[in-house]
Amino acid sequence: MIKIGDFTIKSNLILAPMAGYSDSPYRRIARRHGSGAVISELISADGIIRRNTKTTDLLRFCEEERPIGIQVFGNDVEVMREAAVIVQEWKPDFIDINMGCSVRRVFGSGSGAALLSKPDLIAEITNKIVTSVSVPVTAKIRIGIDADTLNYIEVVNVLQEAGISLISVHGRTRSQAFRGETDWDIIREIKSISKVPVIGNGDINSYSEAMMRLKISGCDAVMIGRGAIGNPWIFSGRVPDENELTDQIKKHLDLMLDFYGESGIILFRKHAAKYTRGLRNSKILRAQLMRAGSRDDIIGILENNILM
Repeated sequence: MIKIGDFTIKSNLILAPMAGYSDSPYRRIARRHGSGAVISELISADGIIRRNTKTTDLLRFCEEERPIGIQVFGNDVEVMREAAVIVQEWKPDFIDINMGCSVRRVFGSGSGAALLSKPDLIAEITNKIVTSVSVPVTAKIRIGIDADTLNYIEVVNVLQEAGISLISVHGRTRSQAFRGETDWDIIREIKSISKVPVIGNGDINSYSEAMMRLKISGCDAVMIGRGAIGNPWIFSGRVPDENELTDQIKKHLDLMLDFYGESGIILFRKHAAKYTRGLRNSKILRAQLMRAGSRDDIIGILENNILM
């Protein structure tokens, strides 16, 4: 259990923010299955202050998702401050600063993990946001740009001095992206020196592994990303039967349609592919789902292949 500001994160397993996956429908599903909190996919500070329509859509959430954080990325101090003030109007429980994204378009613009090479800028951005909003401010970091620049201790100290309320740590460098193994020894070290709650992140693909990482690292919580896609049961440790799997897929599909309209069919396809991993004839099943053009098509494919 983590107390931050006026809210409490009651479960120590948390859905990680993932571009294209951790949207409002899936955040609701994760909360229903036991995720202690959820965070939006990363949102451009520039897009926020310009009131860009697509960006504004990313800010939408419902009460069922609470506690929820809105994650913002950028590298201009004033733009980040202004964006945080606008985000606060949406009344999230906290605002998260992305300092860990390794994607080229984000990193190349000087945002995300690129900030790790500029501790002074991190301090300025964080302090400016913390003093401009009334909700808690958190940060998501990596352990460094590459193996030769592991400056995580400096970054953690800078964040704490700037008033951050919680730090999430992905235990890889930017150059690793999602390759290689997560360094949970470094995550444990960060937890040992941190004065604020720490959430560890990286390579958690099962409930039992999450429990093990919690125990070994001493972290206040662990964050689950790719291991939760198509498997929201990872937050409870349950193993669904085929009826429960089919029912969950239907509910997810309906949430997507309600949130996105008819385009929800196309957007749901990537989730359907993950839900059906490991099932008999899964390759054929996925191929059929990728061609499905309506809710009835998807339901018929599921019932004919999973519950036959």
